[in-house]
Amino acid sequence: MSTEIQTTPESELFPISLTDKAIAQLKRLIARDTRPGVFLRLGVKGGGCSGLEYVMKLDIVHKPIDIEREFDGIQVVCDAKSAVYLRGSTFDYTGNLLGGGFKFENPNAGKSCGCGTSFMPKNL
Repeated sequence: MSTEIQTTPESELFPISLTDKAIAQLKRLIARDTRPGVFLRLGVKGGGCSGLEYVMKLDIVHKPIDIEREFDGIQVVCDAKSAVYLRGSTFDYTGNLLGGGFKFENPNAGKSCGCGTSFMPKNL
């Protein structure tokens, strides 16, 4: 995991930190998206092989329960329900040929699947 993590006083409110590598890759992806007002949505949903599945997508629709924060010009959104499971997490990017791409480092994950796309919370 990269050690360069974006932090500000808002970090206390927003549940997820982003590494510089993740921000750089997100800037490239968002630059290719032609929709106005596009932002990154991070969260969790039921599913996957471990119980909860990570969500990462470019979005344009805000929800009333969204928590928002800007990271170096990129708007990042997480819904309040997902924030409970992602508090203290770091969102990173690795360009490795094997197992590369975006990933969550989640201290709330008691058990994770082999591919890293889903997890079971520690408190279950």
